[in-house]
Amino acid sequence: MQKGPASEADDAALRETLCNNLALRQAARQVSQLYDRYMAEVGLRGTQYSILSKLNRIGPMPIGKLADVMVMERTALSRAIGPLERDGLVTVGEGPNKRTRRVALTAAGETKFRAAQVQWRKAQKVFENAFGANNAASLRTTLRRVIAAT
Repeated sequence: MQKGPASEADDAALRETLCNNLALRQAARQVSQLYDRYMAEVGLRGTQYSILSKLNRIGPMPIGKLADVMVMERTALSRAIGPLERDGLVTVGEGPNKRTRRVALTAAGETKFRAAQVQWRKAQKVFENAFGANNAASLRTTLRRVIAAT
């Protein structure tokens, strides 16, 4: 099927939505794909980089606390941590009590994080060049408000 000017307008209309959930998910998928392309250079996904980054910045913490900080379901976080633990980038061990598990960055994880940070900066620059640095900063502020309000 050939696409002409009318088809492009139809495609744009199909992408428009009044649904906040769909709009946020579409944007999140698009941005995630951008960051994933850059993280692939060091063998990570964007979500894995985010975990390494949080642990690097905040330090070891119980998995439940990390899930809260990442705004992730604990089971989803556990699935994301699995490959990082398998690859020796994080350790998961006993937490402050017998009921909790604690996750920590390893020396190999710190090294991987530093290598991935180079790729993150590249992805960040591409996004900010396309969207505008001021718009990106405003977007992050707005998204923090969305998280706080929901």
